[in-house]
Order: sequence, then structure tokens, then C-alpha cells
Amino acid sequence: MEPLGSSAKQGKKVTLNASTLAMSVMVIVLLVAVVFAANSNEIVGWFVVVISAGWLLLAAFMMFGLKRGAEKINNSLREATAAATPRAQSGTVVVDESTSQRDMKLDHSFKIVQVQARVVSEQREAKGPESEAMIDRALETIQMTAANARDMIKPATPMDGEIID
Repeated sequence: MEPLGSSAKQGKKVTLNASTLAMSVMVIVLLVAVVFAANSNEIVGWFVVVISAGWLLLAAFMMFGLKRGAEKINNSLREATAAATPRAQSGTVVVDESTSQRDMKLDHSFKIVQVQARVVSEQREAKGPESEAMIDRALETIQMTAANARDMIKPATPMDGEIID
């Protein structure tokens, strides 16, 4: 998204001008170093030329690398936006977190009831003194789980009272 009254070409032009200015300064520094080194004909002058040439190469590498990277990021953002547009137009799905959480809790309650029903059927076949105690515990668990699940299904009672600001 771009601010009103601007265009992408203006932003690109400013970046291009700034990078062109920086590269021009680096080239001028290199040329001045070469001229002074040629006039003085000393090793230190040529050492300065090598250093300024290195800085020029580094600046060029950074400028072109950043430019290429910015273009890749821009392309990937365009692709992501294009891919997300049809999904956004198809309609928004609102997920109620409390309903989703309640459904998960109810599902867990039903799983508990299924496990306890299996325990009851296994212990009925065993027919031992411990079986009766296991069956009683399983039935008690089923009753508690059913009561908890019914409480989750009941609509919440609205609060009443006075609103104080």
C-alpha cells in the first residue's frame, strides 16, 4: 500500500537518484586519487587508489545486490497478495473460540463416557469381587461426566445488576 498522491515510480526514482549520487561520489574519489597518485608518483598515492577502488567495488556490489534483493521481495509480496486475494474474496469465516473450546470439551466428555462403557462391559464379563467396585466407579464417572457436559450445553445466564462507570 502506498500513501495517497504517490506512485511507485516516484519512490523508485528517489532510490535510483540516491544510489547514482553515491556511486558518482565514489567514482570521483577514485579519479581524484588516481590523478594525485599519478602526479606525485609515490607508493602511498597508489595505495590510496587501491583503497578507493575497493570502496567503489564494495559500493557497487552493495547497490546492485540490494536492488536485486528489493526486486525479489517486491515480486514475492506481489505473488503473496495475488494468492491471498481470492481467499479474501470468497468470504470470511469467523471462528468463535468459546464455541470451539466447548466443542473440544464435549468431545473429550464423550470419549470418557465411551471408555467407561467399555470398562463396564469388560467388568461384567469378569464377574469378580473387584468387578462390582470397578463398575460402580465407572458408572459414577459417567454420571459426573454427563453432568459436566450438560452444564456446558446450557446457555449462560445473563448477568443482572447496575452498570457503574
